[in-house]
Amino acid sequence: MENELIDLSEFEMKDDELFTFIDNSTVNSEKITAPRYSYWKSVLRVFFKKKLNIVFLAILVVILLLTYIYPLIVHYDLFENFGDDSLYHLRTIDSWKRFGFSIRWLFGTGEAGQSVWDQIWHGAQFSITLALVCAAINMTVGVVVGAIWGFSKKVDVVMTEVYNIVGNVPGILLIGVLVMLLDRNFMTLVFALTITGWLGIAYFIRTQVIVIRDREYNLASRCLGTSIFRITMKNILPFMVSIIVTLLATELPLYIGTEVFLSSSYVNLGVSSDSLGFLIAAKEQVMTTPGQQIEFWAPVAITSAITIILYIVGQNLGDASDPRTHM
Repeated sequence: MENELIDLSEFEMKDDELFTFIDNSTVNSEKITAPRYSYWKSVLRVFFKKKLNIVFLAILVVILLLTYIYPLIVHYDLFENFGDDSLYHLRTIDSWKRFGFSIRWLFGTGEAGQSVWDQIWHGAQFSITLALVCAAINMTVGVVVGAIWGFSKKVDVVMTEVYNIVGNVPGILLIGVLVMLLDRNFMTLVFALTITGWLGIAYFIRTQVIVIRDREYNLASRCLGTSIFRITMKNILPFMVSIIVTLLATELPLYIGTEVFLSSSYVNLGVSSDSLGFLIAAKEQVMTTPGQQIEFWAPVAITSAITIILYIVGQNLGDASDPRTHM
């Protein structure tokens, strides 16, 4: 159907009544009426929207307080009751009868009359600190190297060969050899867990970077002369925040589990300290002893709770970090 012209004179209206002139303001045309978007506020809003996340986060806060604040209030001494045989391997009820009602004696006493509760959190301080330090080193090095590795073809050639050689060496074997050759202390374990621990993270980040490096906005930045490092830091890594947070959620429990495994009686490569792994290994002999099983199962349960809570909170925070969940 052909368009028909309408004679506006039939409305018997003046031009200023038919039309309204709009001021063409450059400033007003640039204004955005949509609400201001804050990425991290949106992350927190999505994360706390699930009530279960609040519960898990509260448990994590309690664990951290017991790990770092509680030992400052109550000084742990392995030999505080040493020499009094009547205080060895007391059950919870018997401990409260002897020392009075206190959370310190919730799990009774150990082989030297020490508080098992205090001993667990003293060991948790070592294990959690180890996990945090190793995660900070491996994630920082792995993410930066992996981003550059995936964006630069020259670096890709070299790093791929390094990964093919080092990546095929069993990690637990390398860690065991280093711990055996060096002194068994905190820094040795950190060195053993980080010397090649970042390589797997870097390779994972590299594969993610390859997926997005040739997108239009990155090609435009390269055409404008932007350096690879700046493109990596400004265009690529912010796009991968959710991936990085999710990866961190798997790394933290891994280091605690590795420390426990190295300290077990089967491997016996742990450090000579009251870490959770060392504590569990030392308590294996009373695992089936009537009345003393709690000395073994209490640190096992708390270690499991720490790793599970760290993983769940990290995974849920990683999901909340995905901008697609902010709609």
